[in-house]
Amino acid sequence: MTTLQEYHDDNFINGDWVKSLSSTKIEIVDPSTEEVWGAVPASTVEDIDRAVQAAHNAFRGTGWSDIGAPARAEMMIRLADEFEARAERLAMIITSENGTGITETRQAAGHAGKLLRYYAGLADYVDQVDERPFPGVADQFTEVVRQPRGVAALIAPWNFPVALVMVKLAPALIAGCTVVIKPASETPLDLRILMEAAQAAGIPEGVLNLITCSRDVVGALVEHPLVAKVAFTGSTGVGRLLAEQCGRLLRPVTLELGGKSASIVLPDANLDYFASMLNRTCLRNTGQTCYNSTRILAPRSMYNEVVDAVATVVGNTIIGDPFDPATVYGPSASKKQAATVADYIRIGQEEGARVAVGGSGMPEGITRGYYNKPTVFADVNNQMRVAREEIFGPVLVVIPYEDENDAVSIANDSPFGLGGSIFTEDPEHGAALARRIESGSVGINFYGSNLAAPFGGWKDSGIGMEYGPEAIGAYTRMKSIHRKR
Repeated sequence: MTTLQEYHDDNFINGDWVKSLSSTKIEIVDPSTEEVWGAVPASTVEDIDRAVQAAHNAFRGTGWSDIGAPARAEMMIRLADEFEARAERLAMIITSENGTGITETRQAAGHAGKLLRYYAGLADYVDQVDERPFPGVADQFTEVVRQPRGVAALIAPWNFPVALVMVKLAPALIAGCTVVIKPASETPLDLRILMEAAQAAGIPEGVLNLITCSRDVVGALVEHPLVAKVAFTGSTGVGRLLAEQCGRLLRPVTLELGGKSASIVLPDANLDYFASMLNRTCLRNTGQTCYNSTRILAPRSMYNEVVDAVATVVGNTIIGDPFDPATVYGPSASKKQAATVADYIRIGQEEGARVAVGGSGMPEGITRGYYNKPTVFADVNNQMRVAREEIFGPVLVVIPYEDENDAVSIANDSPFGLGGSIFTEDPEHGAALARRIESGSVGINFYGSNLAAPFGGWKDSGIGMEYGPEAIGAYTRMKSIHRKR
C-alpha cells in the first residue's frame, strides 16, 4: 500500500506551476487498497486555453522550432538524465496510481530515457535536406525539408502512463513541436515528475505543458484552434470520437487503440518455453496491455496439453500487493475496470466457455482492492464475446484450430489488428506465417516492441505509427522548395 500524500491544485503551464481556475478535484485512489491518497484539479476550458496559448507562444517565440534538431537533442538528453534521477519516486507514484507492479514501474524512467536518447540520436534525420532533380530539366532542383507542425496535444492512457506519453513526446520534441499533455484521470501525478525534470533540464518555458481535466472537457483541447496535431492512446470507442473530431477539423491524429491479439502455438512449439513466456506475452501488467496476445490458438491435436500448461502458469503465479517485487498479478487500475473484467468472466461462463482456472470473485486471501481472479477459459470459439472484445484484464481464452490455414483465419477474424505472436521451433517458418497475420506487429517465440521499429494498429486498433523514425513524420510537415542552379 502507498504511504504517499499528493494533493495539488495546479497545472504546469509556461514553465511554472499555475493554480487552476477550478476548485473541483479529481481524487487519486490506490487500487490495491481503495484508499484516496491524492488529488489534482479538474481543470476548466480556460485552463486548457492557457496551456495551449503557452505552447503556441513557445513554438512561435522561443526559437524551439528554429534552433535545429541537434540543439533540441542536447536538451532532450539532459531531460533524460534528470528524469532517470527521479526513478524511484516515479515508480512509487505509478504503482500507487494504477497498481502496476513495482518491478515494472522501476523500469519506467529508464525506458523513457531510452526513448528520449533514441530520438535525440535522430537529429540529423530531422534536419536532413533531400535534394531532388527535376526529371529532364538540368538547371532546376527541389529541396525537400521537414518542418514541425506546431502545438501537439498528447492524450495519455492509465495503463503505462509514462511510456505511452514518451512515445509521443520524444518524436514531437525532436521534430520541433511544443506540447500540451493531458494524462488519464487515474494517473495524473507521475507526469508532474517529468515537468520537474524539464525545469531542472532547462527546457524552455512553454515547450512542455501539463493539464489535468475530466473527460467532459478534453474536447476543448482536441478542438482548440491552435492545436496542430493530436495523439491518443486508449480505447477504440474514445478513439473513434477523437477521429470524428479531428476529421471534421482536418487535423492530423495518431490513434493507438485496443487489441485482441492472437498467440498461435504451432504443433512443433516447445510448450515449456511457451509457458515460460506466457505472462510477458499474454498477461503483461495483469492483462492491462493493448498488445497482449489474449487469444491463444492451440492445435486441436494438443489442445488439452496447451490448456493445462496455460492454466498451470496462471494458477500458480503470485497475485497480491503490487509493492511486493514478487507479485506478478496486481489489481485492475480502477473500480470500473475491475467491474468490467468481472462482467466478462460472467459473460464467458454464460456463453458456455469452461473455466480452466480462476472464475468469478476475489482471489483467495484478498479482501480489498480492485482484484479479479486471473482466469483462463477453455472450449472457446472465436465468435464468443470473450474472444472478440477487448477485456483489458487477467483473462485468456484458448481456441482450438485444425491446421495452419485455420489458425491464420481465426487470428485474422477479429476487428482488431495490433499485435500477435507465433511459437514454433522453426523461426523462419514462423516469420513467413507472420506475414499472413493482419496486425501491425508479430513476435516469433516472444512479443516485445522495438523502439527503433514502427508500432501501430491495423483495423480497429488505430491509425498511424509510433516508435522508429516513422513516428517523426506524425509531428512534421513536408515542404518542397523549388530552385534553379
